[in-house]
Amino acid sequence: MARRVAIVGAGYAGMAAAVTLAGRGVPVTVFESGAVPGGRARRVLSQGAELDNGQHILIGAYSELFRLMRSVGVPQSALLRLPLEIRYPGKFQLRALWLPAPLGLAAGLLAARGVPFAERLGALRFLAALRKANFTVKEDLPVDQLLLQHGQDGAIGHYLWRPLCVSALNTPSAIASARVFLAVLRDTLAGEADAADLLLPRVDLSRLFPEPAAEFVKKHGGELHLRSAVQDVQRLKNQFAAVIVAVGPHQLGTLLPDLALDYSYQPIYTCYLQYPEQVKLPFPMLGLADGLVQWVFDRGALLGERGRLACVISAQGDHQQMALEEVAERCHHEMMQVVKDLPAPAWSRVIAEKRATITCGVGVTRPGTETAIPGVFLAGDYTDADYPPTLEAAVRSGVRAALKVSEQLDRPVDALDRDDFQSDDLSLRKI
Repeated sequence: MARRVAIVGAGYAGMAAAVTLAGRGVPVTVFESGAVPGGRARRVLSQGAELDNGQHILIGAYSELFRLMRSVGVPQSALLRLPLEIRYPGKFQLRALWLPAPLGLAAGLLAARGVPFAERLGALRFLAALRKANFTVKEDLPVDQLLLQHGQDGAIGHYLWRPLCVSALNTPSAIASARVFLAVLRDTLAGEADAADLLLPRVDLSRLFPEPAAEFVKKHGGELHLRSAVQDVQRLKNQFAAVIVAVGPHQLGTLLPDLALDYSYQPIYTCYLQYPEQVKLPFPMLGLADGLVQWVFDRGALLGERGRLACVISAQGDHQQMALEEVAERCHHEMMQVVKDLPAPAWSRVIAEKRATITCGVGVTRPGTETAIPGVFLAGDYTDADYPPTLEAAVRSGVRAALKVSEQLDRPVDALDRDDFQSDDLSLRKI
């Protein structure tokens, strides 16, 4: 066990850490309490069908996630890549053009439909001002206030900026951090020509990375134990050279009771509606701006699940006070405004991740990778100081934690606390 590392949690952060260490020749043992790897982005079985516990949009700027996906052999066909295109049926449409950055987005904004020309010009001036300020603000403030200061609180804010904020930060723009939002705009709308591309999963979220990552780890001498909940990190630490805790922040109270993280959380509701096979959307992803649903995805176009639509409701709102059956009814009613002559669904399922992410609000602080316990490190989307709690933030945090562990393991043994290498005969069932 002198170099074996334990990882608690097989979500995107935990598996990113596992792949990074395994690729460096460090054997890892991953413990996951659930039956499927993926954490808060995983496959679930319901209505006799395999569903995701939430629908995720990836963007071209997610360089670290894509690098790791390539390293574990995920094929390009696992994602449908589209240039940035936002469609609100009959109301708004924006499509970035195939031109060198930033001309593609600029031309797309000028050609956008559903927003007055003056607002489109204002959006270009807004981006120019942000670029001049290097996408930073002197003091953090809510996104709504930032938009008001730059005259972006009209139709362009309703159809573009606020939906982008909620999608990226999973936090209402009235309370969302402008500093973090600007980091997203910097990497996407002001990034390389393909940085703002939309990449929509064509496989379930467990197959998209965690399961191929698990196979990679096993081929490199590591292990993954599903349905293996860890209760005591300190006892686990006595068996391994280091421990990476890669669970949600609300789960840390049991594992690391001395680490007090007083966060509020934001939900993500995903409503699946199964219609006849001929039902489909005019585009794989459509926006809705005047009801509960923010985005709807055509799972038939993406995963071959014909007639199945996935409605996404991000962040806090009125839906939290509704019964799940009522949420499904509202989603169906809103889909009737998008698809003509839509019959009642054969079945519906609402999956509510009530603590999908922390609230990415103004002034929220994030913990570092290291903890007060030597040899115990944190990984998770909530630990990234500069990025919203996304899959990209999760894998970045896992890589950071793995590099910290690798650095520790490369130090001379006499420079470490020799207690780090104590071991006992504790079985996995007792951890």
